[in-house]
Amino acid sequence: MNIIRDWFSRHFSDPQVVTLSLLLGGGILLVVFFGGYLAPVFAAVVFAYLLEGPVARLERWRVPRRAGAGMVSLVLLLAVLLSAFALVPLLARQVVQILQDVPAVVGSIQNWLEGLPERYPALITKEQVDAVMNAATRDVGSLRQVVVSRSVVVGVSLLYLAVYLVLVPLLVFFLLSDKGAILAWLRRFGPRNEGLVRQVWSEVDLQLANYVRGKAVEIALVWIVAYVVFSILGLKYAMLLSALVGLSVLVPYIGAFFMTLPVMLVAYSQWGPTAYTLYVLIAYIVLQILDGNVLVPVLFSEAVSLHPVVIIAAVLFFGGVWGFWGVFFAIPLATLVNAVINAWPRSLPETSDAAS
Repeated sequence: MNIIRDWFSRHFSDPQVVTLSLLLGGGILLVVFFGGYLAPVFAAVVFAYLLEGPVARLERWRVPRRAGAGMVSLVLLLAVLLSAFALVPLLARQVVQILQDVPAVVGSIQNWLEGLPERYPALITKEQVDAVMNAATRDVGSLRQVVVSRSVVVGVSLLYLAVYLVLVPLLVFFLLSDKGAILAWLRRFGPRNEGLVRQVWSEVDLQLANYVRGKAVEIALVWIVAYVVFSILGLKYAMLLSALVGLSVLVPYIGAFFMTLPVMLVAYSQWGPTAYTLYVLIAYIVLQILDGNVLVPVLFSEAVSLHPVVIIAAVLFFGGVWGFWGVFFAIPLATLVNAVINAWPRSLPETSDAAS
């Protein structure tokens, strides 16, 4: 017990450390218990943070802040509406088509599996192939039942999504236009010992903005290039697959690996073991190589400097805790943890003794 007491007295004797700890703990509790209710507000805060740069630039060009916030929010609203009325229906149609073609895909895979015992009798038996096909058939049937049974839930979710599409840009406008007043109001309830908090935020702000903006550009470029390549090769569901490939960059290393399977399944079901399937595989590998070795170093040269092991561990940990959103914000959260570790005071008792 003395060890624990000494550790607490050593690290939490500084009021700034206590302030930082309370803010972090309160933020975690807020997200865990009220994240579902405040999701539009959190989304608006993220967008407002990302769009602060353009608004500040317009201010430097002598554009009033409220007018600049209105222009940027209008652009955001138009982009959201364009995505809702152009991209989302196209993606939905391709999702329906791929669900309808699932039996054909499964059939082509079954034909390939049934030929394995004849080609490799020492490695694979017919009983093993039958067991795999029976399990796959059950899984596909259960998947289609889940999709049908949740169609009403999906409809309600789309209704909420339509509300959010208008609500979030409106919140972004108010957050951007009244930023000074909102921050001043929040500071009234904040602690006075905020030196350590400012130090952590300055490091997070420096890396987080570069990372999030760079990641948005990376998703868009990978999506567009993948769509162009898949369309040239004549691959089915090009828009859906390219969208998934673009979003897969949110999960470094792991996303690119797991997206190989659906791309190759669609190519194999369309062309079988032909040269076109090989072309799709080569194009996908080249795209990932260019993304990892050319695009990422250019976009993130001044962004997050975390070791790949730390990035993968953060994706696995936060994804396991918060699901999709944990994966989405894994690297920003890892950046926050790294900033807290770097700013955490060292040897507090010695420092106080030296000062006295």
